[in-house]
Amino acid sequence: MTLKAALAASTVLTLGLVTGATAQDVPTSAQDDTLKIGLVLTLSGPAAALGEQARNGFMLAAEQMGDMGGMPTEVIVVDDEQRPDLAADKARELVQRDNVDFVVGTIFSNILTAIHQPVTEADTILISPNAGPSNFAGEDCNPNFFATSYQNDQNHEVMGAYAEEQGYKNVFLLAPNYQAGTDSLAGFRNSYTGAVAGEVFTELGQLDFSSELAQIAAFQPDALFAFMPGGMGVNLVKQFDQSGLGELPFLSAFTVDETTLPATQDAAVGLMGGANWAPDLDTPANTAFVKAYIEKFDAVPGSYAMHGFDAAQLIDSAVKKLGGDLTDRDALRAALKEADFDSPRGDFTFGVNNFPVQDFYLVEAVKRDDGFYGTSIKKKIFDDYVDNYAASCTMN
Repeated sequence: MTLKAALAASTVLTLGLVTGATAQDVPTSAQDDTLKIGLVLTLSGPAAALGEQARNGFMLAAEQMGDMGGMPTEVIVVDDEQRPDLAADKARELVQRDNVDFVVGTIFSNILTAIHQPVTEADTILISPNAGPSNFAGEDCNPNFFATSYQNDQNHEVMGAYAEEQGYKNVFLLAPNYQAGTDSLAGFRNSYTGAVAGEVFTELGQLDFSSELAQIAAFQPDALFAFMPGGMGVNLVKQFDQSGLGELPFLSAFTVDETTLPATQDAAVGLMGGANWAPDLDTPANTAFVKAYIEKFDAVPGSYAMHGFDAAQLIDSAVKKLGGDLTDRDALRAALKEADFDSPRGDFTFGVNNFPVQDFYLVEAVKRDDGFYGTSIKKKIFDDYVDNYAASCTMN
């Protein structure tokens, strides 16, 4: 397997090269003996840890497989720099110049929205290892788009159900102002019937939350629910810990996870979150995955890594079923839909909208016996859960 890693818009680190070919109705590499995959992930800036985990999980699976799907494989890694315009340009290059068979991305929903059309309209398969906007799960579902993660609302619905169970009557809501932020609060509200003490959408990438924490203190809610991934989550947790609000229940999804816990450490221990998986989930596949990830990267994998791992497994399973012949795109989509692989999360099938049907859990931030910080499953909240937008998908 070869890897061509575009670490920035104009910087290419080449570990191996193959010659590109001219774009056609069917991706050129689908007609030869090389499987080409483009990864479009955020690999720089405050959110880099998220993209790095997705990349590491994907590459871990790819290295374990050797030639994915039994084919010589080239993986091209692109840093989208969290810029929709750059991501769209790079996606076009991947499908038109590099003739990739699959694009795997993205981390952020606004970036996924930017690359969705140029990839899917080229009849190239797009697989998301994280972002799951509500419209792509519903009325804008697309046969060329699959998610190995979740629909954006779902982890947040876990926390809405938990807030309801705990009897919280007045919750303050906090999220960044972009698609996933809107989806997160919609998800929380979907399973929470109490009052909202306040609702604030911050700038995406904001790192100073002193004003918002002052508002929270003034409103005196029963609990805080926050969606702040990456560096945003690190700063929010640290500032919350120093704010004197420590007795206030802090509920979240993605704010406290394996990408932020190495930085927040004890400040986050005990905080509750919603997730579709945790490193201590007791399945044989998960035990093997987590062990291999820690051994290779000296870090605990988060859901981004697990979803990247499964994106590679999904591609491998489908290409093997077709014997490496990807020219029949309907057959390729059908093979992907079968999801014939063993996910670390356990139960995994695709719904009508090509989003996973899976279980969801309440998790807690802990310091593990091995000295790492991570999340730990407390209890299952939803079983074989179908997202709330699937009914609006008219795809056959």
